[in-house]
This record gives sequence, structure tokens and C-alpha cells, in this order.
Amino acid sequence: MVVPELRAWRAARPHVVRVASSVKPHVARITQAVRPRSVKFTTPQLTAVAATVGLALAAGLVTAAGPWDSTGQRTAERDWAASREGEGGTDHGLTSGTSAKAPRPAPSAATVLAGLGGSTGSTSVGAVPAPTEKALADVLDPLLNDPALGAQRTAVVVDVATGKRLYGKGADKAQTPASTTKIATAVAVLSAAGTDHRITTRAVLEPDTKEVVLVGAGDPTLTAREDAKGYASLRTLAAETATALKARHLDQVTLSYDTSLYAGATVHPIGANPNLAPVSALMVDEGRVDDSDSGTAKRSTDPAGDAARKFAELLQAKGIKTTSPGLSKATSRSQDLASVSSPPLSALVERMLTNSDNDIAEALARQVALVSGGQASFSGGAAAIGAQLKKLGLPLTGVRFADGSGLNRADKLTADLLTALLAKAGDPAHPELRPALTGLPIAGFTGTLSDRYTADASATGVVRAKTGTLTGVNTLAGTVVDTDGRLLAFAFLTSDEAHPPAPTPAQTALDRAATALAACGCR
Repeated sequence: MVVPELRAWRAARPHVVRVASSVKPHVARITQAVRPRSVKFTTPQLTAVAATVGLALAAGLVTAAGPWDSTGQRTAERDWAASREGEGGTDHGLTSGTSAKAPRPAPSAATVLAGLGGSTGSTSVGAVPAPTEKALADVLDPLLNDPALGAQRTAVVVDVATGKRLYGKGADKAQTPASTTKIATAVAVLSAAGTDHRITTRAVLEPDTKEVVLVGAGDPTLTAREDAKGYASLRTLAAETATALKARHLDQVTLSYDTSLYAGATVHPIGANPNLAPVSALMVDEGRVDDSDSGTAKRSTDPAGDAARKFAELLQAKGIKTTSPGLSKATSRSQDLASVSSPPLSALVERMLTNSDNDIAEALARQVALVSGGQASFSGGAAAIGAQLKKLGLPLTGVRFADGSGLNRADKLTADLLTALLAKAGDPAHPELRPALTGLPIAGFTGTLSDRYTADASATGVVRAKTGTLTGVNTLAGTVVDTDGRLLAFAFLTSDEAHPPAPTPAQTALDRAATALAACGCR
């Protein structure tokens, strides 16, 4: 069944086209890299690579994320592919919601789930045996023993279709996971709040007063930029608030802002850092003071105050005079003037995973706490994530959460848990968790893997994985479709904090292991 979401898709269409244009150079580069090397892809991997081109259009830009049809494919993405005149891939059949006159698109997100009882190419996945432990050990052990990885290495490979562990190396040993923690945050928030949940920022009027309160709800993607790119717009909120005030014959107000939804410290234990703004229930553009929307950047030291001051400026441009905004708290008697909502959680989760976005990660951890009735703080979010994963029956022995982003070295996860999270996200009984797979960066195409795997075209578009990097810590966890068409989840955790290895050789070693797993017909 298809559940369309046309309004979000209409808003996202021009930006998906922009991402499509950015993908073209990658495709050209891969074509040139493959041709002289005569790399041989299997039919399953060719299908996966073709699908990746489609998925990459939305994995880097998640404005139109969700909803999902019965195959796991994003509806808006399929419609984008169908709308390309004269384009489209192999005939995989039309589904409701796609014009019968449009060319049939190649599959996209559906192939993420290739090993879940469907078929890949002409081979029935269910009829193909899973890799054996010995064969996987023969392939992975030498690669994971690379000195570039440091002293501690743990690894697990599971068959997503069955959840069975196929390979384990220190599977239950907890290590610092770095940003692979975000996989846990993704699964927890999707399970707790649902893919369609949106975060709503409001402007309210206190009764019998002229006090307008801007109420933060924890949406770090709220934007003050002219082009909102499908995210909640502070400009729209200001315009609608001004209209509502004028209807009440108010053109001069006292302006306040409310950040009371969050508790505890705003600054992460690592201190002020270009990877993360102070965590506040009210901020615009993740507290960035430049035009960036991902990666490191100079951050505001007062994101809530800056957001309120920008809101005042926008109100004044619409004819509403305001006082200098001050901190306050909206009462239960306040009257809504206007509101704007974030894209659905599926979109925020995908953006978080693709770009390793720490601001979104910490916001989503607090959403888990809020839905669960806990305190929206660093410790409250961490506790809520653990509790939510326990409800899902995931292996938590030795596991500790200290934040939602993985910036805290006190986080301790196991390779067993990370692969269990990925397998759970592929479980047909949990379609709400699908964005935890589809948001993973794609080797050579998107996010934190866009500049990796460039030396080996055979892995480009086949490996999808979340990266993790701190000084002395290098991790990688994701999925591959092997040469037999089995969908495998893997987690590689390595560390050596006493003698930190150089990050580039360590990352290259991890990439080699994932590439070997994709190339494995390990029966």
C-alpha cells in the first residue's frame, strides 16, 4: 500500500533535482573507474548499484523522506524517478501512485531490503545459503588484524533476513562507538515516536497581555534562511504571527522566548565545539553562523537568544514592533498565533545518519525522552534510548549511553548491538525503522562516505554504512549485499586510545573489510 505525502514532495522537488545533479559527477567517475579496471559486478551488485543512484538522490537530501510503500521504497523518490522524461531503469513494475504513462524507474530503497525474502536479479534470495562462519573468518580475520586499526578490534556480521550471527570477533565487548551511536538514536526515536512525528515550533499570545512568546520544541532544523528547503521556516512563522496579531489589532508587543522544554546543561561534556552547538529547545540553522548545513562550523554561543532576535527582526519587517526579546515561559492559558513543523522524523533521522549530524542526534535523543516521559537532557536522553532499545529486545549487556551523538567517550556499545539494530531496522515487522537503513551514507555517493572508497570502484554504491571517528577510535557499521544477493549487516569497532592510530589508514582498513564482505560469496 502506498501512503502519499504530496505536499512535502512538492516542496522538496527542486532540491531533489539539485541532489540529482550533484550525483552525476560521481556516476561519471565510477563509470570511468570501472571501465579500465574491468571490474566484474554480479547481477545482485549491479542491481544494488543501480538502485543506489536512485537512493542517493534522497539520501543526501531528506526533505521528502517518507512515507514508504510495501517494498520499502520512498514514494517521493519513486515519483521523482518516474518524472524524468525518457529515463527510468529496468522494468520492476509500476505501483499505485506512479503515473502509468511514466517510464518505469529502477528500484531505490527497496534493494536495501534485498535479503529479506525478496529477490535480487534472477536469484531467489531465500534459496541462496548464507555465508559460513569459516569462510567469513578466512576473509575478515586478516583484514581486521591490520595494525593500522590499533590494539582493540571487535566485529560482527549478521544475516539481516534471519538475524543470525554469521561472524563474531569480540562480539559482546563494549567499546567507544563514536558516531555509530547515531544508529541507536535513530532506532530509538523511530520506535518511540514514529516516522511521521513532527516537531512544532509555536508563537503564542499570553491572554490579556501583549506578550508574544516564541516556544521552542526542539527542532534544530528550523531555518531563518530565505530558502527553507522544505524545513520549518522562521520567516513563515513570523509572517503568520504578524497576520494573527494584526487581526487582533496589535502592532506592538512584548517578545519573549521559551526554552523550558529542555533541562540540564546546554553545552556537551566535550565543551564548546564546532561539531555541536549548545543544545537548546530553540535554535535556527543548528546555531551555525555561516551558510553551511552540515559538517563543522562556527556556532552561536546563545542559539535561543539569536533565534528570538531574528524572529523580532522578521516581525518588525512585517509591521510588528517588539521589545528586545527576553527569556520567559508560556503559560497553559496562552493562545496559539502560528506554528511551523519540521519534516517527519524519518527525514530528520536520514539527515542525521547521512551527514553524521550531531545537533539532530542530540535533539532526537531528547525526543525519545519526551515521548517516554523522561527529562530532556543529555542524561535523560541517553537513559531513554537505552530503555527504548530494551523494549525492542536488543542485546544491551555492557552497553552504556551517555549522549545521542556519540561525541561522548563514555558511550560504550558492542558490535553485537550495532548489528542487531541494523537487523531490527530490516525486520518486516518493524517498517517504521526503515530510515535507520536508508539514511546510511552510501560509499562514494553520499554523506560521510562520499569521499571514501574512491580507490576501489567495486565497493562504490554497494557499501552503506555509518562512520565513527574520534581520536584513537575508528568504527564502521552498515549493510552490504554480497555476491550471492544476501543482505548482510556488519559492525567493526576499533580503538587504541593509548597509542591513537592515524585516522586515514584506519578508515582505509575498515573500508577494505567492508569491501571484502561485499565481494564475498562466502559459502
